Amino acid sequence: MFDFLSQTFRNFKHTGAVWPSGRKLAREMTSSLRASSGPKRVLEVGPGTGPFTSRILQSIHPGDEFHIVEINPFFCSVLKNRLLDSFRDRHPDLTVELHESPIELAPIEGPFDHIICGLPFNNFPPPLVRDIFKRMLSLLAEDGDLTYFEYAAVRAIKAPITSPKSRRNLRRIDAHGKRLHRRHRGSRQLVMANFPPAVAVRLHQPTN
Repeated sequence: MFDFLSQTFRNFKHTGAVWPSGRKLAREMTSSLRASSGPKRVLEVGPGTGPFTSRILQSIHPGDEFHIVEINPFFCSVLKNRLLDSFRDRHPDLTVELHESPIELAPIEGPFDHIICGLPFNNFPPPLVRDIFKRMLSLLAEDGDLTYFEYAAVRAIKAPITSPKSRRNLRRIDAHGKRLHRRHRGSRQLVMANFPPAVAVRLHQPTN
């Protein structure tokens, strides 16, 4: 908890929250992994201190492959020391790779069956939001799913108290999210048992 809060105050733009995601949200964000059968490739983007990572590690099995992309070197160190080193020791047959990089430049290749993203999109400029989604969707397998989250009603709450430029950016991010929702058979699940309440958004890659 202290690690998360210290990074929040130092770099709110990339952290985007004042509290790490809770267990209920982590369970919802990773639900498609538990329903998946057969070998799968999983990508997590922006894990922070690892509330979703922990759940993902519980849901992968021999034959699976798990890649993690995190831009913050401090969070990379936390993930490695608290979760990944011990997991690799217990499961040397499983491929788990950590990449310290922005997702737009990460040296990874698709396709991935499941992508879980914890990035705070409402903190980013709209062109960066579009670039990140473009890269993630380019890595997503046919019939794969991409899950991200946002805090419930966050744009409606922020709009009256922010600058005109920020309001325009929030509207553009909202419009982009709605387009993705239509194109990718989007679904939304409200998770009230999180602080603050959050919405898990799941997009599906169409088959050709």
